[in-house]
Amino acid sequence: MRIDLELLAHTLGARLVGSRRTIEGLSIDSRTLRPGQLFAAVRGERDGHDFVADAVAAGAGACLVERVDAEALSGTPALVVDSVSDALAALARLARDRIEATAAGRVVGVTGSVGKTTTKDLLASVLRQQYLTAASEKSFNNELGVPLTLANAPDDVEALVVEMGARGDGHIRTLCDLARPSVAVVTLVAAVHSEFMGGLDRIAATKGELVESLPAGGVAVLNADDERVAAMASHTASRVLTFGDGGDVRAEDVRLDAELRATFTLRTPDGSIPVHLGVRGEHNVTNALAAAAAAWALGVDIDGTAAGLAAPELSPWRMELVRPASGAVLLNDSYNANPTSMTAALRALAEVDATRRVAVLGYMAELDDAVAEHRRVAEVADQLGIEVVAFATDLYGVDPVEGIDAAVSALGSLGPGDAVLIKASRSVGLERLVAAIS
Repeated sequence: MRIDLELLAHTLGARLVGSRRTIEGLSIDSRTLRPGQLFAAVRGERDGHDFVADAVAAGAGACLVERVDAEALSGTPALVVDSVSDALAALARLARDRIEATAAGRVVGVTGSVGKTTTKDLLASVLRQQYLTAASEKSFNNELGVPLTLANAPDDVEALVVEMGARGDGHIRTLCDLARPSVAVVTLVAAVHSEFMGGLDRIAATKGELVESLPAGGVAVLNADDERVAAMASHTASRVLTFGDGGDVRAEDVRLDAELRATFTLRTPDGSIPVHLGVRGEHNVTNALAAAAAAWALGVDIDGTAAGLAAPELSPWRMELVRPASGAVLLNDSYNANPTSMTAALRALAEVDATRRVAVLGYMAELDDAVAEHRRVAEVADQLGIEVVAFATDLYGVDPVEGIDAAVSALGSLGPGDAVLIKASRSVGLERLVAAIS
């Protein structure tokens, strides 16, 4: 979004300090800020006001702040507000209003306990076959990520895919108030963030806020094979389209190639087409069907859908297959973890042609019954004949290793015939192990 600061100040109820100019886009991180963007000094674990000088040095067009530090600003304009968080919500609504002119009916909200980031990436790839498309970066799916997605969409955007996460009741409803999606995609309901969100029925109710927020002329794209997701059809007046084995959009004759990429026949209400999926793991076929269903609802033909599913731009550290000089196979799925995704990743590892399969598994955070859930994952690994190296947690029932060097030692000398899965919650940072053995 490109906008004049004076107009933005009026919209946000902000005091403009400094010269009038135009900014383009939004950032909350001085390290990744692009020249000309508005830097929002968000208060979180760290206070964004401490990084205003860094943002200015990186070329910020202006800064959104609660207090003025003339030395840090060094002549860069500032919008001064009582609450940066409240101002970001107002900025998001402004950006959404502007998007309506070019993307009416093509704003998609994606949620679910697992699979939402990959589904978002696949759907964006498919929509780009026909529309100028923007999408949430990585897993930017909260009260900060959604304003970033809206504000950084180009002014002539024709389709927008917004990932939406939640850690409690009302979170998704709040994000829908900002993004106003016309299409809702719900992937799956599973025990994720259960420490905060409670049981599966409560998680389903929270995810269902996306479907309930749809306009009457919208489309709800629901997983026919998940009873809690399928039941969301009764909570909307919008048209319902389903995906999965029992859905309107489904996959037949699914097979995995040597790179763990699925090939299948995609069947839609408009016909069928062969697909060679550009993301690894059979579990991602479901995410591909979700993307294909949403794309069909938005008018993308099956040729474009197949092309988009074959070549997505994926967020990092999700089922990345790495082949180091040692000749081993590494599956880097280190971005995040929960019991459902852990099980899926282990099953993918079991499909790798190898004589030794090892899973380096770290802590799965925010589970209501962490002991039982970690043990269940360990049982799946045992059933599949996979050795477990527990990283910095004893919850898998084996003695853990502490630190990256210890994990490298536990893996031993890797070579051809070895296949290693690396997976944990984001806070563990197991991507460091990938770098150490690649």
